Amino acid sequence: MTRPEPVGDGKHRPARKAGALAVLVDGLPVLYVERGGRSLLSFTESEPELRQAAEALARAVREGWLGQLAVQRADGEGALGSKFSLILQDVGFRATPKGLRLRA
Repeated sequence: MTRPEPVGDGKHRPARKAGALAVLVDGLPVLYVERGGRSLLSFTESEPELRQAAEALARAVREGWLGQLAVQRADGEGALGSKFSLILQDVGFRATPKGLRLRA
């Protein structure tokens, strides 16, 4: 099974760029993290899969695989107002005036 289209406004699309990341759950793409970590795209609306992907992303930051992440947009909308906001906060991201941030 593939997920060819990200959820969201359709304006942002994943691209193969240096520094961009894909977070997989059971071998399928769930999150795309744009280079710099300021924008996230999801490929599912399944809360359990989004939570697993968010936990993996947070673990990568905490274990030093990634520097801090400061997410400003998720699925084309402001990170604080997105459906993904509570999940990110549950795994350790903190609200800032510009979005959600997680430091190692």
